[in-house]
Amino acid sequence: MSTQRTKIVRYDFDSSLFDEFNNEHYAKDFWPVVYILSDDKVKEAYVGETTDVYQRMSSHLAHDKKKKLTAVHLIDSNIFNKSATLDIESNLIKYFSGDGQYKLMNGNVGLANHNYYQKNEVYWDVFKEIWNNLRAEGIAKHSLEHIDNSDLFKYSPYKSLSRDQVTGLRIIMQDLLDEKFNTIIVEGGAGTGKTILAIFLFKLLNTDLSDFNYSEFGIEESELVVLIRKLKEQYPNPRMALVVPMASFRKTLKKVFKNIKGLTTKMVIGPAEVAKEKFDIVIVDESHRLRRRVNLGAYYGAFDKACEKLGLDKSKCSELDWVNIQSKKAVLFYDENQSIKPSDALKESFDILKQSNSTRVEKLKSQFRVRGGNRYVSFVSDLLSCSEEIRPTKFSSNDYELVLFDSLRDMVSEVKARDHEVGLSRLVAGYSWPWVSNKDKSKFDIEIEGVRLQWNSIAVDWVNSENAINEVGCIHTTQGYDLNYTGVIFGNEIGYDPESDQIIISEKEYYDKNGKQSIKDPAELKDFIINIYKTILLRGIRGTYIYVCDDNLREYFRKVIASYKRETKVIPLYDYDQVNPFVDSVPLYDLQAAAGDFSDLQKVEESSWIKVPSHVQASEQLFACRVIGESMNKVIPNGSICLFKKAGGGSRSGKIVLVESADLHDTDFGAGYTVKEYTSVKVENEDGWKHAKIVLKPLSTDDNYKPIELTEDELKNFKVIGEFERVLHE
Repeated sequence: MSTQRTKIVRYDFDSSLFDEFNNEHYAKDFWPVVYILSDDKVKEAYVGETTDVYQRMSSHLAHDKKKKLTAVHLIDSNIFNKSATLDIESNLIKYFSGDGQYKLMNGNVGLANHNYYQKNEVYWDVFKEIWNNLRAEGIAKHSLEHIDNSDLFKYSPYKSLSRDQVTGLRIIMQDLLDEKFNTIIVEGGAGTGKTILAIFLFKLLNTDLSDFNYSEFGIEESELVVLIRKLKEQYPNPRMALVVPMASFRKTLKKVFKNIKGLTTKMVIGPAEVAKEKFDIVIVDESHRLRRRVNLGAYYGAFDKACEKLGLDKSKCSELDWVNIQSKKAVLFYDENQSIKPSDALKESFDILKQSNSTRVEKLKSQFRVRGGNRYVSFVSDLLSCSEEIRPTKFSSNDYELVLFDSLRDMVSEVKARDHEVGLSRLVAGYSWPWVSNKDKSKFDIEIEGVRLQWNSIAVDWVNSENAINEVGCIHTTQGYDLNYTGVIFGNEIGYDPESDQIIISEKEYYDKNGKQSIKDPAELKDFIINIYKTILLRGIRGTYIYVCDDNLREYFRKVIASYKRETKVIPLYDYDQVNPFVDSVPLYDLQAAAGDFSDLQKVEESSWIKVPSHVQASEQLFACRVIGESMNKVIPNGSICLFKKAGGGSRSGKIVLVESADLHDTDFGAGYTVKEYTSVKVENEDGWKHAKIVLKPLSTDDNYKPIELTEDELKNFKVIGEFERVLHE
């Protein structure tokens, strides 16, 4: 298959392929190419690059495992050079892993970000072209944008490590070889790449050495190969486990391991499983969330049995002790600032461990999650400690969006807009509201200024769940996850005292029972709550939006965080006395109708006036509002201000209408609105009575939007507010 710049040719992977590509220039001229070996039956693949395709294919055909693959796709371009093919090979490995179509046979050493002329200007477009061609061939499945947001990609062991990460990896491997050390503590704050490094290391130690491509390694990677060889000699078939204390994140990483050749879901375990058997090497991610015997609820019995089996005093030990007893070598990825409840293993336990001669402590410093970098991380720490260091100026960054909102409705709207644009944007809050919707799905948990929201409806892998964008997550459903944008709601449990210039905590407004039981010192509870907000403020890769319930805390934040200003990409809006009402202008109602399902609850008020074009006759029957979403984009572009005529009698079938659904609200909290094409069809029921079936149809280029068919019960509270006249302004 050929395009303007690249060509992909498929051959059967056997000795006959040499005759088939004999006339191709890359087979004769030592030209750099990228290739994919694959087998559609076993769904395995290998990605490589070479300047000697004859030699490389001969080598693979002689390889015990690779020779069993059935096809080779050779990727050629007249603008390839050695650096470009190395980079494209690296990207193909990363994105194939995230795509999930094939399990890769590649080892994960040697992947690097290669810098070369026109890398970003030309070759990223070349890679996208190659990827689209592979999708057309059925070799790749998902878009690059989809993969970027997937857990398979984010936590893939095929990620290119930075120089700092390679250095950290090498040091950890040296520590594993050193008989003096039984425990290695790797300290790093949120976003320093602890999980990526843990998974990379785990894959590295579970890969056949014959799968490594040694020919292209740089100096640092060559040192890693030497270390891998030594570790393989010391641990030929290591009994290993990746311990993940949080159940939700554990399930996510099990999915990642399921799609990686050489790894299995059984390798990802909870702390309780550590007590059942001995291990050569145990790697613990988020080890600050290992538990002790405090506020454990239904887990007390299992905890006590494990302690008894290991001969430990249950009142004095923690899961941290289990890990050290059951493993020859333990690698603990740790951040004391992400300990968020009394059941977490004490900082003192880690401090004691650090002082042991058999413990090695390493540190990770570079920030890999948030684009604001270490400067944003320091800002968050200073903000919540009320440090004078942040007072002179407001935080600003060309790479990171930090915004303070005065309206929760505006923040919810912006988070949803970011989710539509880049995906994985979520609302997250402090635990300042009881979880009433857990028992009654019809009830709302959070009610602020007419906005009503529910907590996460599922506890496991909520971030990736279908309805997550319409719910609010908490620390327990987001810790460990990456988001693109996070909308953080500071609840009533946290405030600010202007006189003392200190963050203050209200214990009675904090509803995590297991998060505060047994705490007698208010300062200890404050530390946990501060850590919760630090952690969720560092979830967003691209930006963080903030809404604050406490007035004093909001004003304190306003001094150092830019406030949200609603963009008005519209013709000028006017006050009543600046126009001739219903002569040259109509009211612009302060509502945002959803071009999807029904909008969030809103109260409709006249906020301003908008002038209509001279050829439009203004009248008291006309009004305007904004339409948000893509389900009507064949007619109404997302974000457009549209003109509507108040609904009267007559047929509406086939017309675009603005609809209110009264059954979604009561009069105290507003209504839900949507814009759709109205269709009314007469149907007979079983008794022969005819009634109208109402269907609200989308008019979209996106087939994922489906018609809304109203039931008889819904029709009782259904109301058409207006009929669409025209788009006033896009």
